[in-house]
Amino acid sequence: MVRTVKQFNTNNIEVFKNKLLQWAAQFNEVVWLDSNQYRQSHSSYEAVLAVEAFTSLKTDTQNAFYDLKEYQSITNDWLFGYLTYDLKNTVEELTSDNYDGLEFPDLFFFQPQKLFLLKQGTVEMHYLKMIDDEMENDWETIQHIEIPSKESSNQQDVKIKLRIHKDEYYDKVKEMLHHIHRGDIYEANFCQEFYAEDTEIDPLKTFLNLNAISKPPFATFLKHDCRYLLSASPERYIRREENTIISQPIKGTAKRALTPAKDKLLVEKLKNDPKERSENVMIVDLVRNDLSRIAVKGSVKVEELCQVYTFLQVHQLISTIRAEVTPETNSVDIIKAAFPMGSMTGAPKVSAMKIIEKLEETKRGLYSGAVGYFAPNGNFDFNVIIRSILYNYKKRYVSFSVGSAITAQSIPENEYEECLIKAKAMRQVLE
Repeated sequence: MVRTVKQFNTNNIEVFKNKLLQWAAQFNEVVWLDSNQYRQSHSSYEAVLAVEAFTSLKTDTQNAFYDLKEYQSITNDWLFGYLTYDLKNTVEELTSDNYDGLEFPDLFFFQPQKLFLLKQGTVEMHYLKMIDDEMENDWETIQHIEIPSKESSNQQDVKIKLRIHKDEYYDKVKEMLHHIHRGDIYEANFCQEFYAEDTEIDPLKTFLNLNAISKPPFATFLKHDCRYLLSASPERYIRREENTIISQPIKGTAKRALTPAKDKLLVEKLKNDPKERSENVMIVDLVRNDLSRIAVKGSVKVEELCQVYTFLQVHQLISTIRAEVTPETNSVDIIKAAFPMGSMTGAPKVSAMKIIEKLEETKRGLYSGAVGYFAPNGNFDFNVIIRSILYNYKKRYVSFSVGSAITAQSIPENEYEECLIKAKAMRQVLE
């Protein structure tokens, strides 16, 4: 698909990003990806915006990856969208039978009519040929957009409820520990939902507030008709740069301290915590195993192991796994080979997913799935949907989920505390 490309300069990228997002909110299909200028080794753009579908693919789990592969080869263009966690059911003999208050389609991708790529003070607009006469006008419109004041929204406080209450959570973690001690699994990521019914929120304002207090490298604002994802994800799922694959699972969390000295102590404690490190190492092994299915033999390497990364809300242990693929390896096949991401499942993967399905109360849907893009040359980049608010405005339903890795050393009270630390930013912007 041929696109017209024009390049513009902007003096204040942060102000421009805000105006661009305000402008984007008018469209039915929006994907905004923002790195928040977080310093990282593997990155192509500071931010990307795709709006207004020219074509799209929406499907359930059956044949989802096959359909995506076909759609990608037919369009041969930029594609933006998401994969829900429940696509596990098309990869393995699994089901998703838990309650779903959000009702996101299992897979959704679209070919945007209008695309903006932001990098180092420059903005590249990539418009489909049929609408390229709108480029100059859109640029001028965006420049003159008024950014609303922080006081302008009349959003009410949201009353958050828990799907699993504390005592029930403890019981479920004990049951998961029973599976671990029996040898069914080594580790599983157990998640719980916080939700609000009959509720209205301002999606864009909520996203901007969440992003401001988190500033993560994989922030996402996604709109698909009446459904919204407002994400402050710190985690990359998987990226392709020509023939190189990068995956960066997160396992291991510590809260931030108020003083630099105490914060430094928490970093050291996290770096050397045997439980947190073992969580991470188990998932690194799982990701290495996943990638070896499609990688060139002997090319899977651990580039970083248990490196501490600091964010505004938390410290995290992140590992980086690199692999090489042949040029003809299909991009969708790479994603399918590693799906769902090990950091959100456990090990062994299939056993962990079965136990998760039995013990969790909610269908995960987009939570712990992935959002990202395919470039026309087959390169791609996808995040992991965590630290995220999901909203269906027709159903007036707001939800966010958090989880932690349960291992043999887990103490239920500590796991519950970790969930509350992870939930803090979402609760803060809603309540």
